[in-house]
Amino acid sequence: MNQPPQPKKPDDKTAIQPLLEWVEANKKQANDKTARLFSAGFGAFLGLSLLKFGNPCIFENLVDRPADSLQWLLSAWPAQVGYELLAGFVIAGLFLFRIGNRPRTALLFLPLLWLAWQFVAARHSVDAALTVATLKHFSACVACFFIGFLVLPRVRPGFFLAGLLAGLAVVIVTGWQQRFGGLEETRRYFYAYLYPQMHTVPAELLQKVSSNRIFSTLFYPNALAGVLLLLLPVSLALVWGQAGWLTTGARKLLAGLLALGALACLYWSQSKGGWLLMLLLGLIALRRAPWPQRTKVMLVAAILAMGLAGFTLRFAGYFEKGATSAVARGDYWRAAVQTSLAHPLYGTGPGTFAIAYKQIKKPGAEMARLVHNDYLQQASDSGLIGGAAYLGFITASLWFGWRRLAPQGDWLRFSAWLGLLGWCLQSLLEFGLYIPALAWPGLALMGWLLGSANGIDNAPAARYTATRS
Repeated sequence: MNQPPQPKKPDDKTAIQPLLEWVEANKKQANDKTARLFSAGFGAFLGLSLLKFGNPCIFENLVDRPADSLQWLLSAWPAQVGYELLAGFVIAGLFLFRIGNRPRTALLFLPLLWLAWQFVAARHSVDAALTVATLKHFSACVACFFIGFLVLPRVRPGFFLAGLLAGLAVVIVTGWQQRFGGLEETRRYFYAYLYPQMHTVPAELLQKVSSNRIFSTLFYPNALAGVLLLLLPVSLALVWGQAGWLTTGARKLLAGLLALGALACLYWSQSKGGWLLMLLLGLIALRRAPWPQRTKVMLVAAILAMGLAGFTLRFAGYFEKGATSAVARGDYWRAAVQTSLAHPLYGTGPGTFAIAYKQIKKPGAEMARLVHNDYLQQASDSGLIGGAAYLGFITASLWFGWRRLAPQGDWLRFSAWLGLLGWCLQSLLEFGLYIPALAWPGLALMGWLLGSANGIDNAPAARYTATRS
């Protein structure tokens, strides 16, 4: 006689499946919360870098560690403090990063190749102290890029961009304060208390103190222009994207105040390259606007005419005097090319342009510590391989970032790309790569732009675009 079928015992794994799903969901929620906290903290660090790490890395030994709370609040900080803070984010980021779509990560090898060659060239440096200071900074730059690429795309970009926006706001307010009395107060204090106690006074410092050009929290006015070029576009896009939090009128007011404050600082900085590049960025942004073609053509013509006319009137005296800074830059660039051809494989060592330039500069030419062209300085300091590696990294990043942008609507990523374009173009005339306040946010933004366009956890950024714009 057949026995009736016995009910099967429930599979242990099936029985606890709801518990496993609950644990997994809570684990993911905790990881997402941790990633948001990390992103917000890293953005605050980048915003802080705008205020405290505005000196070139090669001046590391000239900036003393603050001695009391007032100095910590008001004075610039040595780059070593930034390295210590950044090390904490690197360690935390190791537990949060995701590789994502592996076949598309070939771009990751370019910054690693560039950094590796810097260490190779360092073995042939003509000044070990300058090279060590520069290598620490370059390592921090690459760390910021990888944090941007591997970690920041996991959450909505507003978490880290908020810190940059806050830092930019303080930079702008400080620039206005300098314009309306702060520069004169600084000048009086310098000559009354500091100048009598200084045995040697660098010519760059005297020129900076005597000038009426504002520089805010940065090393000098053109560096301020670089920060505005880099961060103003994405900051405006971030403010305008807060449709879920602010009314249209409030967004217009905040965006208008931000643009007015930043453009006024750019004007008072008297940065000629910054003026022309900001004009170029505005024209590119206008080209992407969803307006009729005829309207855009008319606006482009009007803005171009007014911008160039204003530039001519504002700097007519500069050209009448012979464009001295342009002539000086030409001499720096000639020396950098000459040095790179004399040392084509390893250069003279990262950060050592001043050593080579002092030996070959023309009699009576103004002394310079940096080339005022990041790409030529790379070739001069680390040879043709180092120069080609850095140029390839920047060019490929901009090209890939542009190709991965959505045709319309993705204004946040487009604005980030636009600011990076401005910063990289200014590097033809300046040394933004060697200033932590510019290089760290710039490369972190570049990493985020490439990572968020690379299929790495794109959903949070996509939701942000859909709900905030």
